[in-house]
Amino acid sequence: MAHDLHETARALVAEGKGILAADESDGTIKKRFDPIGVESTEENRRNYRELLFTTQGAEEFISGVILFDETIRQSAKGGTPFPELLESKGIIPGIKVDKGTKPLALAQGETITAGLDGLRERLEEYRSLGARFAKWRATYSISDVLPSDDCIWTNAHALARYAALCQEAGIVPIVEPEVLQDGTHTIERSFHVSSRVLAAVYVELSDQRVDIEGTLLKPNMVLSGYDAADRAGPDEVAERTLACLYKHVPAAVPGMVFLSGGQSDEDATANLNAMNVRRPHPWQLSFSFGRALQAPVLSAWRGKPENVEAAQRAYYHRARMNGAARSGAYTAEMERSETSSQ
Repeated sequence: MAHDLHETARALVAEGKGILAADESDGTIKKRFDPIGVESTEENRRNYRELLFTTQGAEEFISGVILFDETIRQSAKGGTPFPELLESKGIIPGIKVDKGTKPLALAQGETITAGLDGLRERLEEYRSLGARFAKWRATYSISDVLPSDDCIWTNAHALARYAALCQEAGIVPIVEPEVLQDGTHTIERSFHVSSRVLAAVYVELSDQRVDIEGTLLKPNMVLSGYDAADRAGPDEVAERTLACLYKHVPAAVPGMVFLSGGQSDEDATANLNAMNVRRPHPWQLSFSFGRALQAPVLSAWRGKPENVEAAQRAYYHRARMNGAARSGAYTAEMERSETSSQ
């Protein structure tokens, strides 16, 4: 089983490829649909996910897709289950298994992620439905005093318990400790908090006997706060993020699949590119983007069948840009090149 986990983890961070995070909960995808005037019905959600999963050529740059519970049970219009459809294109199906964040008791402004109860049984079912990897997200807010040690260590313990259960089920765990970048904090504060979080996560993973060669890390990039007056550019983001990773992440981890958070599409790609320009690294530096891959797709689609082709072109373009960033080959000029589209 360990060999299979290692192979899957390496396949997810194959050269030039990354992961599409299409695991929005019903509440989150409603927030995505509302601005484009699309009602969040099961059929509209299915149509939208099918648009993404059937985009011709996306498999050149997309190694895996994280699905939501509803989506892993749905099928394309022709009757093919979505996991089977993805597998037929050489894309690995995954599944979000956490139950979202809840207030951490006696810790004002901090959260703990729910979902450990019954997780062993859910993982067995998801494996039977075709999932070969999973994702669990913990969140940490930055202020002058947050996050607390309690928040850092409680979430690290939960992430490690989740990862151990995944590996028991033959599923690769993506470990996502997201330091939220909302606020006015400096990049130095982001580095300090991200370092504390990652240090705790790898202590707990070791204590829970998790085979880290069969895991992936989904970290935040080390950024200035989104509302900071003086925000760091791609070079400084790359230097700070890499320093944090080199300090805390074992070389045996196959790769990082960065989250995009609240970054713009192009900022997330440029920051990833800046890190890969500085190769080689002991791990693959890849992406697991949701909004940064999908925002232009939603804008082009707007729920109209006649817009599907344009929406798929937008998705292919963003996937291609991030595929280029995987090797440090991305440039801003590529965004405007006519050859960037199908």
